[in-house]
Amino acid sequence: MDLFSNENTNLLPYNGTVNYYGRILSVEQAQTYYQYLLSNIPWKNDEAILFNKHIITDRKVAWYGDKAFAYRYSGTTKYGLPWTNELLELKAFVEQKLNCQFNSCLLNLYPTGNEGMAWHSDDEKALGKNTTIASLTFGAQRYFSFKHKKTNEKVKLLLEHGSLLVMKDVTQTYWLHRLPPTTLVKSPRINLTFRTIVLQ
Repeated sequence: MDLFSNENTNLLPYNGTVNYYGRILSVEQAQTYYQYLLSNIPWKNDEAILFNKHIITDRKVAWYGDKAFAYRYSGTTKYGLPWTNELLELKAFVEQKLNCQFNSCLLNLYPTGNEGMAWHSDDEKALGKNTTIASLTFGAQRYFSFKHKKTNEKVKLLLEHGSLLVMKDVTQTYWLHRLPPTTLVKSPRINLTFRTIVLQ
């Protein structure tokens, strides 16, 4: 199922809530933040330990937080960097829009469409149960997909430059999500996922 939506529509048919707000920043704002993030974030190639092998990806990441939160996934641990003024601006904007608070943010940089993200859930213990994750997209438009863990039903949508996607309630318990690779996209995409660390 391929959906286009507004903020009042739940994109998932059951077992969770996903709202797509579309572009919440003007083209000029989105482009300004995109250029800042591309040039000023201390990006590092992501690492994972899979089947006892150390893998380094072309996807780059950075992890920020209210304090040096430890965030462990794929067998590796990252420690939160202090917020920049620009990230705090974006965090405050999203928090006001959603009327909820976040204390951390995982940033992802996909250099081209060749780099994606496999099926997974953001269900690490540090995020707690029924967590809310707010995802801002900058740069290249990419499709984003969901798959129910039991029924395998799929939903996908196109994430635009300067847009906001929110996953909440029991979504991470029942649904997987991924960023499919594509040879059609040649330019970078940056994704900011605002989160709440609850177990430290």
